[in-house]
Amino acid sequence: MQSLEVQPFQAPKKVGSQFCIAACRRKSQAGFTLVEMIVAFSILLVLSTMAVPLARHQVRRQREKELLTDLREMRSAIDRYKDMCDTGKLQPASQEAYCYPTTLESLVDGVPLSNTISGLNQKGKMRFLRRIPKDPMTGESDWGKRSMQDEPTSNSWGGQNVFDVYSKTMDRAPDGTNYSEW
Repeated sequence: MQSLEVQPFQAPKKVGSQFCIAACRRKSQAGFTLVEMIVAFSILLVLSTMAVPLARHQVRRQREKELLTDLREMRSAIDRYKDMCDTGKLQPASQEAYCYPTTLESLVDGVPLSNTISGLNQKGKMRFLRRIPKDPMTGESDWGKRSMQDEPTSNSWGGQNVFDVYSKTMDRAPDGTNYSEW
């Protein structure tokens, strides 16, 4: 059994005009007090509760930027296809297509040109997209599509052509609009 040594009380030493209490602690007494630990953890808790919503907001804003970029890229490709078809550089896939692409995949795979390129009898394919981007809101490459014959607010695709694309997510933007209406 160990015996406890009782040490006599030592009054704090006077250093200059200040008492040396904390600085004169013995090495065995060095460390944080319970109050200091509670204060430090409380500060960390407050800072982390402020940081988590900010991080979520930043992730959401990044996804919104990606969504806008992807929609702009695909809509631009559809418009370029329509312009080339209207000028006779591409053959329409069918009469029902009204010079719009029949699928998004055809914009990636390429469409044969109807005329020769610069009069040199060179036939080729025109690609409008490198790939179909993934929807950042759903994480899939499956986009909502509207054909020219569909109603503007329709959520089902008629399948005749691809007139417009939209996100299939049901989430809302901070301003209250659905991402599918972007």
